[in-house]
Amino acid sequence: MIGLGNRWRRDDAAGLVLAEAVRGRLPADVELLLREGEPAGLIDDWAGAAAVWVLDAVSSGAEPGTLHRLDAAREPLPAAMFGTSTHHVGLAEAIELARVLGRLPARAVVYGVEGARFDAGEGLTPAVAAALDGLADRLAAEVAAARSEL
Repeated sequence: MIGLGNRWRRDDAAGLVLAEAVRGRLPADVELLLREGEPAGLIDDWAGAAAVWVLDAVSSGAEPGTLHRLDAAREPLPAAMFGTSTHHVGLAEAIELARVLGRLPARAVVYGVEGARFDAGEGLTPAVAAALDGLADRLAAEVAAARSEL
């Protein structure tokens, strides 16, 4: 499981905060990574993994706090949804590069949390913080169930 984000751009930290919330609820053999750098490095992070869950903030125009679950192994991510990235290569592009290179895990799930504010500053907006409250348990349960299928 990989949490993405930037702690200094308000709701962009949602993936990091969610990953920290799920820590301790995952099976011991599930690795949890926090990444604030270039998403292209994710390809090395998930190398050899049978499954990966990526947690990130998104901006699709939906209500702040809306949770999006995307099956990246089956279809490309909508690039516009991940357009708030300050990186040269965003998450959607990194996943497609991994797919082309044959380096995308067979199970690749992206949880996107709809953000409201991506300007400079610390702290999540209330709608985003509230959305994360129940998602950590949901993620832990999904990962545990998937382990039995792998």
